[in-house]
Amino acid sequence: MLALRLTRTAHLAVHLRRLLVAVASAGTGFLLLSALGYALSHPDTPGAGALRLAWCAAPLAAAVHLAVTVARTDPGTRPRSGLSAIGLGPGRLMAVSATTTALAAALGSVAALFLYLHLRGDLTGGPPSGRVSADALAVGQSLPAPAVLTLLVLVPALASAAVAQALRPRDPRPTTTAPRGYGRFGAYGWGKTRETFGAYGRFGSRTTTGAVTADSRADMTADSRADMAAGSRAAGAARVGAGGALRTQASDPHPPTPTDGTTQTLDAVPSHPTDVTQTPDAQPEPAPEPTPRPQNTTTLPWGIAVLAAGLTVETYTGNASPAPTPGTAPSAGVLIGWALTALGLALAGPGLTHLCGRLLQAARPGALRLLAGRVLMEESHRIGRPLGVVAAVAAAAYVAATVYDGDGPAFGPLATLGALLVAGCTVATLLTAAVAAKHARADTTDALLRLGAPRATLRGAAAVRAAALLALFGPLTLVVAVLAALPLDH
Repeated sequence: MLALRLTRTAHLAVHLRRLLVAVASAGTGFLLLSALGYALSHPDTPGAGALRLAWCAAPLAAAVHLAVTVARTDPGTRPRSGLSAIGLGPGRLMAVSATTTALAAALGSVAALFLYLHLRGDLTGGPPSGRVSADALAVGQSLPAPAVLTLLVLVPALASAAVAQALRPRDPRPTTTAPRGYGRFGAYGWGKTRETFGAYGRFGSRTTTGAVTADSRADMTADSRADMAAGSRAAGAARVGAGGALRTQASDPHPPTPTDGTTQTLDAVPSHPTDVTQTPDAQPEPAPEPTPRPQNTTTLPWGIAVLAAGLTVETYTGNASPAPTPGTAPSAGVLIGWALTALGLALAGPGLTHLCGRLLQAARPGALRLLAGRVLMEESHRIGRPLGVVAAVAAAAYVAATVYDGDGPAFGPLATLGALLVAGCTVATLLTAAVAAKHARADTTDALLRLGAPRATLRGAAAVRAAALLALFGPLTLVVAVLAALPLDH
C-alpha cells in the first residue's frame, strides 16, 4: 500500500519515467512472447527458436538497466532523516522502490499480453493481424499458460531484483586502522582506540585526592569538571574533591606512599609527545576520513580486458563461419562476442569519463576547463556507464548497417522493435542519469551563482563537457565498430 501511495503522489516527471519502464517492459514481453510463438510454430527447429530467444537478451538487459536508473532517481524512495523513526529505514525504502519497479514492469507485461492476444485474434474472435508474421503469433495453436506466465514475469522479477541489489543498505566500510601509538604503561603497538588525556595529568603531573577510582570519576559534578578544565597548564593539577590535596609527580618512578590512610590510584603518563596538548577532559579526536578509493578508474582495466576478449571471440567465430546474409542471423559465437564487447564498454565508461575530466584540466587550465573537468570527474560514476552502453549500441548499429548493406534482418518488424527498444532504453537511461547528476550538483551551482559566476560560464562548461565526451567516445565507438564488423564482412 505504501508503494501505491508513493506512486500516486509522485511528480509528473517521476510518472513519465515509470511510464518509460512500463513501455520497455511491454516491448520486451512482446518480443519474448513472439519467440515463444515461433518455437511453437517450428517444433522441428529448436535451434532457431533458441536463437530468437537469445536475441531478446539485449532488450531485456536494456529494460532492466533503465528500471535501475529510474529507481535511483526516484525522490519518493530516497532516504531522509526522521523516516527511520516511523519504520521507513533504508531497507524498507529499498523494498518500496523494488515493489514500485515491479508494479510498473508488471503493468507493461500485462499490456504486452493483451497486445499479443489481440494480434492473434483471440480477444476479438477475428482473423490475426498481418502486421506480424503468423509464425511469431503461433496462429491456430494454444499458448501454454506456464510458459507465458514465466516469460511475462521475467522482466518484473529481474528489474525488481536488480533494483533491490542496487539500492540495498550497505554497511559503512571499516575505516583505516588506528594509528600506531603508545597505550597504557608505555606499551607501544596497534591499539583499537587511543587513550584520552582525561585519564592523565598535564606535563607529567597529576593531583589525586582520596580514592580516585572509576566510580568516583563517573560521579564528579559539572562544577568539578569545570574546575579541572580551568586548572593550571604548567602544573597540570586538577581539583577532584573537597578533601585534602595530595600532589604527586606521575613521572616519579617511586611515588610517595600516602600517610593519611587514603588510597591513591595513579595512571602512567604516556610519553607520546602528542598527548600533552589536550585538555584533561578532552574527547578522543575522530579518526581521519579515509581517502576515497578511485572506484571509477578501477574498472577501466577490466573493461578494456573484457572489450578485447569480446573482439577476439567475435573475430574467431566470425572467420570460422560464413558471413550472414539478410536472410540469416549471426551465429551464437558472434552474439557472445558482441555481448562481451558491450559489457567491456559499459565497464570502461566510468573510467574513460574520469580520464576525460583529467585531460580537460591538463596544460594549465583556465576556469572554464577546470570547472568542466572537475564536474566530469565527479559525475563519472553517474553518467559513465550509460555512456559506455550508448557507445556499444551505436557500434552495434554500425555493424548491422555495414553487414546487411541497408537491408533489414530476417526478423522484420520484430527486429525493428528490438532495435528501437534497445536504442530508446539506452538513450533514456543516459538522459535520466544526466538529469540526476544535474540535480545532485544543484547546491554547487547555486553557490557559484551566489559567488558571482555568470550563467554563461556554466553553460560554456556544460558545452565543453559535451564536446570532450563526444571527442573521446566518438572515435572509440567508431574503432570498436570497425573492428567488430571486419570478421563479418568477408
